[in-house]
Amino acid sequence: MKIICIAWGSLIWRPGQLVLASDWHAGGPLLPLEFARDSDDSDELALVLCNGAAPVPTYWARMATDDLDVAKAQLQQREKIAADRPEWVGCIGAAQDRHDAVSDTIGNWLAAHDADCAIWTAIPPKFHHQNGRVPTEAEAIAFLTSLRGEARVTAEDYIRRVPADIMTAYRVRFGELLHWTPLPCTA
Repeated sequence: MKIICIAWGSLIWRPGQLVLASDWHAGGPLLPLEFARDSDDSDELALVLCNGAAPVPTYWARMATDDLDVAKAQLQQREKIAADRPEWVGCIGAAQDRHDAVSDTIGNWLAAHDADCAIWTAIPPKFHHQNGRVPTEAEAIAFLTSLRGEARVTAEDYIRRVPADIMTAYRVRFGELLHWTPLPCTA
């Protein structure tokens, strides 16, 4: 089984437990993403799937395993997803029964890329400890500007490392107001 991992954030520059059989490639499916999750384990405003956000480019890589359970477990471990949240690892193909707009988009993209299934991180937006809550643009900027010292450096580094072609509405404003522009050659 040929398995592809779809990514857009830190998986690209820090794959951790993911064992990949290829480099990351531009040209993944266009998905609705935004910087809309205050991270549980760092001072990042993470890029996540976000209903209503404009679709932006993603990246893809082939997994080194042909075992879907192993691939999903690697992604779950890398993303520190609790065992009681298996829905936060998205999967389409190989008799997977997921049907939503993101899965349909990835499924259509997958059909043209000589692979059997794809996995991705499906962690929801979260703000002020409320899963599903999307910060407004003003709240996101206020959150980032409130950070100091190492926390601010960490948040800026994350946003700047996201590949330059993943230009969300909030990221445009981060560049204008905070001067956090994409770093060159991040993928």
